[in-house]
Amino acid sequence: MPDLNLILAGTGSESLIFACALIGALGLGAQWLAWRIQAPAIVLMALAGLAAGPVWQLAFGEPLLNPSSTFGDLLRPIVSLCVAVILFEGGLILKFQNLRDAGAAVRRVVFFGGPLAWFFGSLAARYAAGLDWASAIVFAGVMVVTGPTVIMPLLRQSKLSGRPAQFLKWEGIVNDPIGALFAVSAYEIIRVASQGESMLGAGLWVLAAAGIGVALGIVFGLGMSRAFRNGWTPEYLKAPLIFASIILCYALAEQVEKEIGLVAVTAYGMTLANSKLADLSELRKFKEDIAVLLVSGVFVILTADLTPSTIMSALNMNTLMFLVVMLFVVRPLSVWIATAGTLNRKEALLLGWIAPRGIVAVAVSGLFGSLLVDLSREGRFYFSGADQIVPLAFAMVFTTVVLHGFTIGPLARKLGLARSEKPGVLLVGANSWSIEFAKALKSVKIDVIVADSNYRRLRPAREAGLDTFLGEVLSEDAEIRLDHSRFATVVALSTNDSHNALVCSQFAPEVGRHRVYQLSLSEGDETDDKSVGSSARGRTLIRRGRTYDGLIRDQYRGWNFSRTRLTEKYTLEQYMAERPKGDLVGEIRPDGTLVLLGPSREARGGEGATIISFAPDHQPQPAAPAEEPATSDPKVDEPQKT
Repeated sequence: MPDLNLILAGTGSESLIFACALIGALGLGAQWLAWRIQAPAIVLMALAGLAAGPVWQLAFGEPLLNPSSTFGDLLRPIVSLCVAVILFEGGLILKFQNLRDAGAAVRRVVFFGGPLAWFFGSLAARYAAGLDWASAIVFAGVMVVTGPTVIMPLLRQSKLSGRPAQFLKWEGIVNDPIGALFAVSAYEIIRVASQGESMLGAGLWVLAAAGIGVALGIVFGLGMSRAFRNGWTPEYLKAPLIFASIILCYALAEQVEKEIGLVAVTAYGMTLANSKLADLSELRKFKEDIAVLLVSGVFVILTADLTPSTIMSALNMNTLMFLVVMLFVVRPLSVWIATAGTLNRKEALLLGWIAPRGIVAVAVSGLFGSLLVDLSREGRFYFSGADQIVPLAFAMVFTTVVLHGFTIGPLARKLGLARSEKPGVLLVGANSWSIEFAKALKSVKIDVIVADSNYRRLRPAREAGLDTFLGEVLSEDAEIRLDHSRFATVVALSTNDSHNALVCSQFAPEVGRHRVYQLSLSEGDETDDKSVGSSARGRTLIRRGRTYDGLIRDQYRGWNFSRTRLTEKYTLEQYMAERPKGDLVGEIRPDGTLVLLGPSREARGGEGATIISFAPDHQPQPAAPAEEPATSDPKVDEPQKT
């Protein structure tokens, strides 16, 4: 049996193939495990790379995965292209409309607070971490970013609502490309100056090169959007063309000036995001798939490429001082100064503390750290802190994700900024039955959102005054635009049973498998549905054999939703006896908790409980208690048509 260390030690085709397979397995395995246990993916991916690199080296003498040795001169271009695609993805999320929606506080913290954080962060990296000025300035530029992929789970976990939640969400989205541009500009000025040119001349040339890069990205974006609108490309080629054009845009910009390609692809993504293409959602899906693969690979490569000596050298008092200054001085000071007059004291206190770093911070730090190391080998200057950038970046990620993850919930509740009302229901799939169901839930003060990817299908819901979400709930876009703190129950009611099963599988780890529901697939079949495994489906709503087609058919026959409140005198047994037909859909317990009914989930009843049913309109009305007229007992609500 061949020795894995010997295979990966070489640079032949066998070692390259095995290294690529190992990177893919570790990265995607970490992503899957993070989804399964609802843990931050960024932490697990970093741990996977550390295990295959420096930890394996400490245990067995040689790393299981050594990217620098295996890929050689190809490593830098590979990482650069991956970062380019990641930044394109960040640009594709950033719409100019978002800046208007985000509010004055976000705009000020981005355009005023960003440079402030860069300046203060540079001082912290220089005097606390002990980096040289060049490395400190480049690294501090990257540390401005706060990743939306890390922020979104924290917001859902903490039930943070209102303006603070919007602030953190949009700051993370907008800051991703901003921080990368800070790092690009700083690195380019340093690189050109290291070749003997004046700083003023270097700065002017970098500005000119960046302008060319932005113009190139805009041209690519406008050209691609026009080609899609005019039907110049077939549907099956659109996603591959986007991916190929990202690489071409990056390569052309790199001919103008090194690393300006990152500026170009970011501008390319932003141009496409604001082009109002109807089929942009399909392109986002392809982009998400590619980005997940590349992000996983970059994280494993960067962490596996660290050596035990580099890690140990970063575990010192300087690193601890840097973390303390960044967390307790730089972030609060930059936010408080930038947002003075726009946030109240409690909001400023929370937002000055919460700033977890994410994927872009580590990926861009890894790229520019390695570029500065190469530059110090080639040029006239030696950047003593360049090799410490990646360990410091991971230290910031681990510290902020753990500290902010554990404290955002208690702090939000302590300050009174968390949602006080109970989370409601997300109904996925807009149709006549689901909209009437949403009305019934709203009538008993249950917060409800109706989601669908079709604008016309959502029209009746909007006209009824229901809250709606237009988009695919399975997409990454929904992670950003859909407020997950508003619901703790998901009901998949689309006409596609496989899609319903995917929705339930997606949300089960987040809200709990006992809180995801869908209808039966086979009408009249009292057994479990066989087309999709029961473990991959949501819990059955109403009863087995009650399908979408049957519900719609009965709705056309005159069935309606009703709600009835039970009392001590009017019990669940009486209610059931007087309504031999119909379906019990849900029960509002006396404490306000919604329980959706189905197999093995029967109504409990009791005084103060409210029953939501779907039944024929012509059934007998509930009888009044014998000792008093029905109209005089306000505790009994006759079934009401919604």
